[in-house]
Amino acid sequence: MTQISKKDLTDFEDEIAALYCDGRIRAPIHLSDGNEDQLMEIFKNVRRDDWVFSTWRSHYHALLHGISKEWLKAEILAGNSITINHPERRFFSSALVGGICPIAVGVAMGLQMKGASDKVWVFVGEMTAETGGFHESLKYSQNHDLPIHFVIEDNGKSVGTPTRTVWGEKEQDPTNSPIEQVAPKLYRYAYIKNKYPHVGAGKWVQF
Repeated sequence: MTQISKKDLTDFEDEIAALYCDGRIRAPIHLSDGNEDQLMEIFKNVRRDDWVFSTWRSHYHALLHGISKEWLKAEILAGNSITINHPERRFFSSALVGGICPIAVGVAMGLQMKGASDKVWVFVGEMTAETGGFHESLKYSQNHDLPIHFVIEDNGKSVGTPTRTVWGEKEQDPTNSPIEQVAPKLYRYAYIKNKYPHVGAGKWVQF
């Protein structure tokens, strides 16, 4: 179980936002807010020896998996916010939409072949969950009973466009919701993200 608090999470993102607005981070950043409670609940089940795979918005996941604030902040200042990778902590992320999914499946398959007790956790957004690569990864994992769990974090947006509008579906704004298990290896929750835009901190920064 993680020892980091909700305030620790939000304070970290606020600090990164301030650094970005001051021109200290000369690269893209993607900040989180509004889904702290759900993530903290999920990470109660993520062991420190498990493998965590994330996307370009990974700060919360990294902190909750035990990566130090100091190390993470240094990586972000170095311009690596959207590609945080910490092999020693078994934490990996990618800025490619859906790109992390087959890699995570490969790790899970390797763990199964070795008879290891470790598990793999994959965090994606709801737009990524619509891609073919995601569905192939999920189907393969379920059919082969791999030690992997997928978590869909639904904030209702594909960059700046409502995801359901993209697919021609009836638009429904996501609301804070409990974690729902929708398949044997698939979890989902919805939340409203208001504080920060898709990229940056809401302020034009000239480097």
